[in-house]
Amino acid sequence: MTDAIVARGLTKVYEKKITAVDHVDMDIPAGSIFGLLGPNGAGKTTIIKMLTGLSDITEGEARVAGFDVRKDPMSVKSRVGWVAAEVILDDDLSAWENLWLQARLQRLGEWKDRAEELLRYFDLSERKKDKVGGYSTGMRKKLEIALALLHQPEVIFMDEPTIGLDANVRRMLWDLITGVNREFGVTVLLTSHYIEEADRLCDRVSIINQGKFVASGTPTELKSRVKEDFIELDTSETVTAEKLSSIPGVSQVSSEGKTWRLRVASAEEVLPNLFHALKTDGIRRINVEKPSLESVFIDITGTRIDQAGSDVQDFRKFYLNVRRARR
Repeated sequence: MTDAIVARGLTKVYEKKITAVDHVDMDIPAGSIFGLLGPNGAGKTTIIKMLTGLSDITEGEARVAGFDVRKDPMSVKSRVGWVAAEVILDDDLSAWENLWLQARLQRLGEWKDRAEELLRYFDLSERKKDKVGGYSTGMRKKLEIALALLHQPEVIFMDEPTIGLDANVRRMLWDLITGVNREFGVTVLLTSHYIEEADRLCDRVSIINQGKFVASGTPTELKSRVKEDFIELDTSETVTAEKLSSIPGVSQVSSEGKTWRLRVASAEEVLPNLFHALKTDGIRRINVEKPSLESVFIDITGTRIDQAGSDVQDFRKFYLNVRRARR
């Protein structure tokens, strides 16, 4: 199987010597779904911008759809699509008019048959003359993907495509992504900070933190790295690391703010010992983390994905919510 995306030592350094992406390597087979999983500010969007020629590569090299991103960026751009977190549709135009505009922007000659095919596939044919401003969130996401597919790309980049969506719409979109990958044979590079999303959709995942790939593999391979469970708890009484470490079955204790994190051989065996050692009414919150992509991230970085990026403002979600409030 050929690779749709290959990168070696891909690096992006901004002014003031801020390294956003730090020497990452990628080999993404054609026809697969590949996930970049990490917190806000980890470098996921920067990688997409470099792979699509929208941002200069500081160091390293990359090939997308068989073309060198640095030497032949226009050939790359003609063979890729992008579904951004931001809304790119014109609410005052119909679905058909949005497709027409996309065709003009990409200088497509024969596009109408392809547009009709996509509208049928996404069940939008009966609403193609309606203004997009009256579409539901799910319909809008379908149309955004249709725009990205209009020129028959070989690779589609989906940058946090489900950010800000409720659980039902998010799961609907998951089905669309897997369907598009299977039906149109397009390679999908998906960025996300949702654990379940990457686990369910992706053939392979690279976990990125502070611009570096800290782990790569299939979801199953990554989860097999962690042999133990994690227990998190917040307590109202004063508890020391020494006391928690003395509980049978606890192999490691760490803290972050008011939260204690225990690494244990088996949560089922340790919980009775924990409740015996601490006053039950003194435990405000307790959570058990079984081996997952989240626990892999915790194991490597010592923090959760949502906490790792908590100091980085997610402006995309902010502007998305502003647009919705105006409608």
